[in-house]
Amino acid sequence: MTFSWKRINAIFQKDFKDFSRNLAVSIIIFLPLFMAAIYGRMGLDTIQAHFLSINMTFAMVGTYVQCCLIAEEKEKNTLRGLMLSPASTLEILGGKSLLSFVLTIVIIFFSAFLSEYNPTNITLVALAIIISAVFYIAVGTLLGLIAKSVMESSVLVLPVIGIFSLGSFVTVWAEKYPILKLAEYMPSVQLIELATLVEEGAKFSDVLSNLGIISVWAVLFIVLTVIVYRKRMVD
Repeated sequence: MTFSWKRINAIFQKDFKDFSRNLAVSIIIFLPLFMAAIYGRMGLDTIQAHFLSINMTFAMVGTYVQCCLIAEEKEKNTLRGLMLSPASTLEILGGKSLLSFVLTIVIIFFSAFLSEYNPTNITLVALAIIISAVFYIAVGTLLGLIAKSVMESSVLVLPVIGIFSLGSFVTVWAEKYPILKLAEYMPSVQLIELATLVEEGAKFSDVLSNLGIISVWAVLFIVLTVIVYRKRMVD
């Protein structure tokens, strides 16, 4: 079976129509923009402030929107039809993730613009953002496959929004509670650390470990998603 961009494009267009009709989901994408605009007008110019809205975009758009789209497909039994179609696992999961990926990158771009964030090395930061987007979308896909309905998916995704959007603040208490040092390895924290190093003049070799940790998270959840997806195919 050959890889087909036409199948991916067809899935993308269907998702876009479903997304535009569901106001409860589509309105979510404006929340990070609203927060970024407030920070920009308040003159908050720290890496933590900039990436609070960016990490929220990952959780609210990359994970929440993706989770709801997958759960809606399951609830309507249209995902089953895709599974039984000639489309491969890569085509289906890739097509189902494309809209969330595009939305995530677009919202992050405008969030950075509104908060007036201009990274010193935009290439390194952009690479880290792309890898992070893949991770969050993989998490959203996994939760969507696990959820039995759109309502349940909305509940499942709440811990992700809390942990990965606000989890960076947990590291403040790491010295008092050593177990919280594990939070330093979260993708959101690694992204902030990478952005901080970039502002200090770091090069690719200096942030390789940060990119590596984020990539490991992304690969781990991609593998878990594929396993759960293939299990759903034979349920």
